[in-house]
Amino acid sequence: MRLLKFISFFFLLVTLTSCTFTENIDVAADGTGKFSLEMDGSALMAMAGEQLGNEMNESKQNIDSTFSFKEMFKNKKDSIAKLSLEEQKELKKLENFMVHMKMNTEQNQFLLNLKTDFKNVNELQDMVKSLSAIQNIEKNKSSEGKLPFDGSFSNNSIVSFNYDGKKFNKKVVLNSKETIKAVADSLGMYRMIFASSSYVIKYRFPKKVKKVSNANALFSEDRKTITIQYPFIDYMENPTKLGLEVEFEK
Repeated sequence: MRLLKFISFFFLLVTLTSCTFTENIDVAADGTGKFSLEMDGSALMAMAGEQLGNEMNESKQNIDSTFSFKEMFKNKKDSIAKLSLEEQKELKKLENFMVHMKMNTEQNQFLLNLKTDFKNVNELQDMVKSLSAIQNIEKNKSSEGKLPFDGSFSNNSIVSFNYDGKKFNKKVVLNSKETIKAVADSLGMYRMIFASSSYVIKYRFPKKVKKVSNANALFSEDRKTITIQYPFIDYMENPTKLGLEVEFEK
C-alpha cells in the first residue's frame, strides 16, 4: 500500500469537507502519559470514498492497519532528504508515533488515529504542525500535482505544555503578525469548510480538576477528565483560544 501518498492525499481532502479532530492527552500520576490525535472522516468518505479506495489500490477491500511513521520514513529517505532542515526536523518528531487506520467504503467509515507515549508532559510538541511536512514529501518528488492549499494544518503558532502536579498549562504563542495574516488570507474559500469542522480536546488527569480557564469545559463524573470543543476555524485563525490552564484539587 502506498501509505505515505495516501495520507498526504487524505490531508488534502480534509480541507475540502468537514471532519472532527480530537486531541487526547492522558496524564498518569508520575507525569508520563499518552498523546493521540484522532480524525473522523466519515463525511469525507461519504463524499470521496471511491477516490480514497483508488489511492490505496484497495477500493473493494476494508482496511484495518497499524504501522509506525519510523518504518514508513525508511522507504522515503531520498524524498525526505530534499526537504528543508526545518521540515525534516518536524518529521523527526513523528517517528515514535503509531498510526491506526480504519476504512470501510461501504459504511462510509474512515478513522485515523496517531498516538504516542511521552515521559513528561513538558516534552510534548505541537504534533499537528508536524503533519503538514508529510505533504511536502510527495510534493518534492515531482513538480506535478501540487496541492492547492499547502501546509493545510499549519496555523503558525507554537504550542507548549507544562504539568507540575498542581497545574496543567497549554500555552499557545503566535508567530509574527505578518505570518498570521498570510495564513488568514490563504484560507480563502476554505474558511466556510473549516467552520463546519470541529477540533476537540479531551484531557485526562490523575487528580480531580478544581477549575479550568475555559468556561466551556465539560467535566466527567469523577472530574478527572475535561472536554472542550472548538470550531476548527479557531485552530486556524485564532489558535491562542486553544490555550488552557487547569488547576487541581489538593
